[in-house]
Amino acid sequence: MAKQTAVVVTTEHRGVFFGYVNGAPTDEPTIKLDRARMCVYWPERVKGVLGLAATGPTTGSRITSAVPSITLQKVTSVMEASPEAVEAWEKGIWA
Repeated sequence: MAKQTAVVVTTEHRGVFFGYVNGAPTDEPTIKLDRARMCVYWPERVKGVLGLAATGPTTGSRITSAVPSITLQKVTSVMEASPEAVEAWEKGIWA
């Protein structure tokens, strides 16, 4: 099995998701994420979508429970998540 990479993905419909892809991130318009979560809201201190990939969600964010997998369409960006961000996303904060 290929190594899984933690990523934050945005979609054309303004969705922001976190999960794991097999191998390296892709530039395809469709992506399958394992153990996926969605960020419904994040406070200003997160510093935007790039902040969700760099440091992860903070208190005050709304992160859903994980689903086994999801296939996202109309992908607009795929960012590798830092180890710090992965730890924060895995907490599944819902404030």
